[in-house]
Amino acid sequence: MPKLYFFTLLMLLHAASTFSRHPPQQISEAAGGYSTRRQLDTDQCRTGNPIDDCWRCDPEWDSNRKRLADCAVGFGKDAIGGRDGELYVVTDSGNDDPLNPIPGTLRHAAIQEEPLWIIFDHDMVITLNEQLLVNSHKTIDGRGHNIQIAHGPCITLRNVSNIIIHNIYIHDCLPSGNSRVWGLSPQFAISGGSDGDGISIFGSRDVWIDHCTLANCYDGLIDATYGSTSITISNNYMLHHNEVMLMGHSDEFLDDKNMQVTIAFNFFGEGLVQRMPR
Repeated sequence: MPKLYFFTLLMLLHAASTFSRHPPQQISEAAGGYSTRRQLDTDQCRTGNPIDDCWRCDPEWDSNRKRLADCAVGFGKDAIGGRDGELYVVTDSGNDDPLNPIPGTLRHAAIQEEPLWIIFDHDMVITLNEQLLVNSHKTIDGRGHNIQIAHGPCITLRNVSNIIIHNIYIHDCLPSGNSRVWGLSPQFAISGGSDGDGISIFGSRDVWIDHCTLANCYDGLIDATYGSTSITISNNYMLHHNEVMLMGHSDEFLDDKNMQVTIAFNFFGEGLVQRMPR
């Protein structure tokens, strides 16, 4: 492991046993089995996991979703996502238009300039036509539903800050070529293509990825490069993949010298080969 990088590595047996009981295709189960209120038994919800114990024993968690923003640990603990903004409800799982995003879609929510806490009104599988460029101060919160991003390009965090991605099943992600998308600045931008990562963190900071399931993508499951820092990757279930997680562009890329990433309570599951993490 290159000496350039600083990692906090915590692997708890409790996290492993929790994830191993649940099939990965059931995202609400694989991510801890807490997606519906009836599953919150206050006598059993205390796990010793400081992230989960911060919010999940609240029987009204679905009315107090933004409490999650206070629950991160490690280098990404200051990631507040869309805590200071309004709730945005995604209602449309199709109709992904990279140039003219349609209100009610995930892409339309993700590109807005103001902080937003993005939630979903039903189970959905979202297949993106181009990579999803997420703007700063956004939370993508899949709790309560089976939310999948799959079978197309997936999520890119490029030169942004304050991002929370929680309880999303990301799988079978594909690369994309250069294309025009509704960008962050200017409005229309050449996306530059994507490598087929599940989540690509590029030149970004204050990022927290929690309780997601990631599997079988074309390139990496989670890659953090080009000076990205202040990141926590926690409680995720990763499986069926070769190059799992990359921290840093290369040993010679000096902007990665001070990268700080906390990797805690994750379960590295079946069918993985390498980079856990590199």
